[in-house]
Amino acid sequence: MMDKKSLRQEIRRRKKEHTPEELKAQSERIMMKLAAHPAFVAAERVMLYASLPDEVQTMDFIDTWKKSKRIILPTVAGDDIIPVEVTDESEMQEGDFHILEPKNKPYVGSLDLIVVPGMAFDRDGHRLGRGRGYYDRFLSKYPEVKTIGICFDFQFVESIPTEPHDRPVDEVITL
Repeated sequence: MMDKKSLRQEIRRRKKEHTPEELKAQSERIMMKLAAHPAFVAAERVMLYASLPDEVQTMDFIDTWKKSKRIILPTVAGDDIIPVEVTDESEMQEGDFHILEPKNKPYVGSLDLIVVPGMAFDRDGHRLGRGRGYYDRFLSKYPEVKTIGICFDFQFVESIPTEPHDRPVDEVITL
């Protein structure tokens, strides 16, 4: 099994083998699967993420669903993820790590579903993030909330090395 650093390098290499058009097409199919998932259909408050160019693309999906569901996005403050609701009036601004963040007050309330990005996932829901532990810390605060990881097919790997603080997701959607 590869160590986390080597696996991140391998996933970055695999991403470069795909054109932006291929990643967009895969993203659309993955997001269609998410939209049809019973946990998403039933959810009223969904935490998604504003995608970076090399992640499953979520921005069109967010624009579509923010009209009928409460869509919450992560913002980064120090070492923590702060959930913030996005609405039609939300001003989006580039935050830490070049990720778009809504500039609203923090969302306070429960969540029905958390959709989690990752560098890689395995069939047991183990997740390889970017190495700073933001999602592990955030998910540990919501142990009762359903979590779904989304990733491109080449990010779905046999196994991921784990540490005690790592938080697996309940399920992974890929192609």
